[in-house]
Amino acid sequence: MRSRRRNLEIFSLSFLDIISCGFGAVVLLVLISTYGESPLSDVESKAESLLQQVLQAEALAQELEAELTQAQEDAASKEVLLRRLAQMAAESSRRQRAADAAAESLTEDVEGLELVQSSLERQKRTSISQPTRTERDEEVGGIPVDSDYVVFIVDTSGSMKEIWGRVTKEVENTIRIHPKISGFQILNDNGRHLLSGYTGRWIPDTPGGRANAIRFLKDWNSASNSSPVEGLEVALKRYANPNTRLSIYIFGDEYSGSSYDQVITTLDRMNSNRASGARLARVHAVGFLSNYSKGRFATLMREVTRRNDGTFIALPR
Repeated sequence: MRSRRRNLEIFSLSFLDIISCGFGAVVLLVLISTYGESPLSDVESKAESLLQQVLQAEALAQELEAELTQAQEDAASKEVLLRRLAQMAAESSRRQRAADAAAESLTEDVEGLELVQSSLERQKRTSISQPTRTERDEEVGGIPVDSDYVVFIVDTSGSMKEIWGRVTKEVENTIRIHPKISGFQILNDNGRHLLSGYTGRWIPDTPGGRANAIRFLKDWNSASNSSPVEGLEVALKRYANPNTRLSIYIFGDEYSGSSYDQVITTLDRMNSNRASGARLARVHAVGFLSNYSKGRFATLMREVTRRNDGTFIALPR
């Protein structure tokens, strides 16, 4: 027998029931759910606040960095200024010392000129009236000339060579104020002899001996250190004698030694008679003014001649 087919209907009553129940459940869920702010909104506000704080901190750090840079630049400028002020102060101090030294040198030069003037006045009053007079004067121009022997210690450094004509002239003049002596010697300030053949003995005081010595002196080339210590040692060791009257003349324009004490100590030690304590030799000095004179020679020689019964004469230019 033929079977019967049933027609299926999609939107049947059962399907609609199921759909209605599902829709109702959704509506019920919507009705019973609570409405509120999302928890993420609070986190976002905190994050935004922190971001603002970070931006403010960065801006503050940039401002502080700019202020620090400006402060460093100001400090560097002040340091440069302080260095310049220190240099200016040092230069001012140096100029002041130079001015003081120049003033002291001028004062000594004036004193030397006054001494020369007074010596020349005394020389005019007591000078030899006749060129042929041979008797001994006790004093000429303030310089005692009662010695039997004379030693000349002459600075032969470069500065003295520039005025060598004046130097040799004054040595010759000094010999002339001693009309009659038994002998003489000429050394440089390092103790080197002018005439090596007379080392250790006296050059005879004759017209020919004087003329030859002056002639050799004019052409003498011998380096020296502008310090008479060595010359004084040679003169006192070889030529000083308690039984003879000796005069030592030191010619120079400047003293290059580090201290005056070396010269003074040498003389105190060597220029003394051990038995009586009296001086073995008078020590005189003649000071010249050259382009290198600073007054140290004059200062030293004033003390040396005072302590050794001598006379110091400073010559003008």
